Amino acid sequence: MKESREFLRKLGYPEGDLYNLPSSDKRFPDGAQYRIELPSVEGPMALEATLEEIDRNGLLVHRISQGSGIMLLSDAEIRAMGAMCADNLMELCLFVGPRGTWDISALPFTPAGKAQGIRHEGADQLVYAMEDLKRGVQLGLRGVLVGDEGLLLLTKEMKREGLLPENFIVKCSVQMMASNPVSVKLMQDLGADTYNVPTALTLPKLAAIRAAIDIPIDIYVEVPDNFGGFIRLYEIAEFIRLLSPVYIKFGLRNHPDVYPSGKQWEATNISLCRERVHRTLLGAQMIERYYPEAITSKPGAAGLGIPVI
Repeated sequence: MKESREFLRKLGYPEGDLYNLPSSDKRFPDGAQYRIELPSVEGPMALEATLEEIDRNGLLVHRISQGSGIMLLSDAEIRAMGAMCADNLMELCLFVGPRGTWDISALPFTPAGKAQGIRHEGADQLVYAMEDLKRGVQLGLRGVLVGDEGLLLLTKEMKREGLLPENFIVKCSVQMMASNPVSVKLMQDLGADTYNVPTALTLPKLAAIRAAIDIPIDIYVEVPDNFGGFIRLYEIAEFIRLLSPVYIKFGLRNHPDVYPSGKQWEATNISLCRERVHRTLLGAQMIERYYPEAITSKPGAAGLGIPVI
């Protein structure tokens, strides 16, 4: 075992999980330690309600993300969401589709096949995903959410060829499930600009991942039921200290599966978004109480994928 640990060390990785819980000295480009993300904001009406609640509670949110994705939003809807986020100097991150669970294959729905998850099946789905990316850029998006390693590499190549802007933010979904320092470093090397780690990792495991990578880590503080339903509010201060630069992400327990979303879920989505902002308020108060000196980014900070209108 000692030889294996030494081999990891020679390669530049931690020798094991970091039980000493070292503080991270890595930062966002503006020197901040943390930013706030609100996920599952499904469409313009949900975004409008979210922004109303953010303003009413006096909160600062840096990123809005959404799971149904580019292909299920009209041009007008994407432009409307982009304009709202641009006005508030927030990043807008929409999912790229289609993905495996929306295809005709039954495998992602079987017990053993769930690991295939939202990856793209076949070359055609990669082509469709590239078309989603190009359409999003044309409509002003500067951030997307991906769930497939192959597509992640293609985004890197598309940036190199000028098909995507260099400042285009590529966020990896929690459903990619890379769970150790080596596998998450691989995602960084493939082109990830920010990586959503699995929801049930302990602090020592998370600290080891941070030691291996430089890109921001996204971490759920409150987790949707289908990813565990955990509520880790009291760990927020440690998340910031250990994982900087980190996006503190507020999901919601008891959240129905609304994906793919649409008008049939609109009233539910709006209610879910309002409560998600309430949970964000609880998290902000935890930071004020236990880590008031923690540094957050101002609106419009460097590195945010703010839509171009």
